[in-house]
Formats: sequence, structure tokens, C-alpha cells
Amino acid sequence: MRLLAAREHSRVELRRKLLARRFADADIEQVLDDLAERGLQSDERFVEQYVAMRRNRGYGPLRIEAELGERGLAGALVDAWIDSRDPEWHETLVAVARRKFGAGPPADPAAMAKRVRFLQYRGFPLGQIRRLLLDE
Repeated sequence: MRLLAAREHSRVELRRKLLARRFADADIEQVLDDLAERGLQSDERFVEQYVAMRRNRGYGPLRIEAELGERGLAGALVDAWIDSRDPEWHETLVAVARRKFGAGPPADPAAMAKRVRFLQYRGFPLGQIRRLLLDE
């Protein structure tokens, strides 16, 4: 309960943490099932909050999807919350680019490459990055 009181956790995260504390495998499954039945733990709620938090911090859909995969979540649940074609991702991309580089176009090819690398690192699709840089 203390783990869930601090923040939302995915079922896989809770399982890992409880295993690290040397609880029995059968006990862990029983507790996780009970938490899910009572609505205290929800992978869907975790994904929703995680996507919103990372998007607000300026990360793109590809990076967030990879991070959720590392946390044991993938597939339809993640796809329901992350659609890289959603116009909101473009708005996030524009905001991140302007905050980091300003509103003007890159001065030279090296500056352009630097922007592309940074935005790819942040997890934005290359097609959206190209569209943004061509529009500047």
C-alpha cells in the first residue's frame, strides 16, 4: 500500500518491487489480484497518468512508448493512449523546439542536425520533425 500511496504503479513494477523484498511469488500474485479487484491498482490508470506526465515534460510518443515497454506495458493498452498522429503531439513538438531553440529557423546544416538529434532523442517521429523544420 505504501508503494501505491506514493504514485501509480503498473502491475509489473509492483511485482518487481515485491520480489526484490523477497515476498513469495504466490503471495505477490494474490495481493496484486486483490489490489486490482478493489481498484487500487490499474495499469490503464498508470498509463494515462504516465503519458500525461511525460508529455507535459516535453517528451514525444516514441520515447514514452519505449519507457512504458521498459515498465512491462505494451500493446493495445499503450496504443489506446499514444497515437503519434494526434495533433497534440505536434503542438508538444513545437513547444519543445521553441523552448530549446527559439522561434527562428536553424542558421546552418549543423544547427539543423542538432535540432533533429535533440527532437529525436526526446521521442518525436522524424516525419513530424521534418515537417516542423521545413515550416520554419
